Amino acid sequence: MTDAEKALAVPVFCAGAYKPFGELTAAEARARSEEIGEAGGWGPLSRAAAVALAWRELAEAMRADGAATVGALDSEATLEFARRLWIVPPRDSLL
Repeated sequence: MTDAEKALAVPVFCAGAYKPFGELTAAEARARSEEIGEAGGWGPLSRAAAVALAWRELAEAMRADGAATVGALDSEATLEFARRLWIVPPRDSLL
């Protein structure tokens, strides 16, 4: 199993339930962006702002590619977004 395939299988909390990252839609990615963005983006929450931005960019990329779900994106984009969203731990992370 590739790293991208592993990332697609990771459960993500969205709309009150967990579902695999690969099954999320652009609308759900946008909702995650808004939810995380509401927490704030200054001081100790500045990392949350970066993650909220990555969720929004994921939604935009899916719309641009015509991808119904994250799983429809190419594996390189999937893995890049998975890292930015902390679906998989960032490189050199202690997670």
